[in-house]
Amino acid sequence: MEQIIQDHEHPHNKKQKGSSNKDFVDILLSLMHQPMGLEDDQNVLDRSNIKAIIIDIIAAAFDTASTTVEWAMSELLRHPNVMKTLQDELENAVGLKKHVKEIDVQNLPYLNMVVKETLRLHPVAPLLLPHECRGDVTINGYYIKKKTRLIVNAWAIGRDPNVWYNAEMFDPKRFENNNIDIRGNDFRVIPFGSGRRGCPGIHMGLTTVNLILAQLVHCFDWVLPLGMTPDELDMNEIFGLTIPRSKHLLAIPVYRLVDQ
Repeated sequence: MEQIIQDHEHPHNKKQKGSSNKDFVDILLSLMHQPMGLEDDQNVLDRSNIKAIIIDIIAAAFDTASTTVEWAMSELLRHPNVMKTLQDELENAVGLKKHVKEIDVQNLPYLNMVVKETLRLHPVAPLLLPHECRGDVTINGYYIKKKTRLIVNAWAIGRDPNVWYNAEMFDPKRFENNNIDIRGNDFRVIPFGSGRRGCPGIHMGLTTVNLILAQLVHCFDWVLPLGMTPDELDMNEIFGLTIPRSKHLLAIPVYRLVDQ
């Protein structure tokens, strides 16, 4: 982290970038030693704070996206009909002579449904982040005292049989012809949390996951190793701050695009 900061502080690099090409680290450095808007002017952004923020950004973006893609691929391999439907959509929208680009993702509604269903069943952060109650309140007959720390079980919400039909089944079509939102505006599925404390990386995360998953499915057919059948695929998970697979997914790619 120190090397990254020093690279950004170097006069030569500053001159090359210019004022119009500042990145996230440049913005943080420009705010260093300025009051953070708190009552105590001694609370300023220092070098250690910047390093911590950079680490948080890298950790939150990398682990969550890779885990979601791995769960999505696992479910697709367990449900060959869903994989085929997604590949057909990609073939019709993109063709077999080129790779999927970010601009193509907006024209892939079934891909969007697959990602939604993956996040419903496998929210990367199952308990979101702790919330603290700002005042005494009674909700549905439950008294919650000020300063109570609350944990929201997004994993259980997404599998609630009172809300979802066949709640344990992977079925992307449940999101067809409805406006169920996963960005925090619909409490039936909240993988990113909701409100002002929701995940600030929602847009980047969804863009990354959709694009990577589309490229993997479009470029390759996937086969389980050693003659394994879809029903034999281990879907156990490890519970923690995130919920990854207990064992990494192993699959064999077979290139399917047409060489130009």
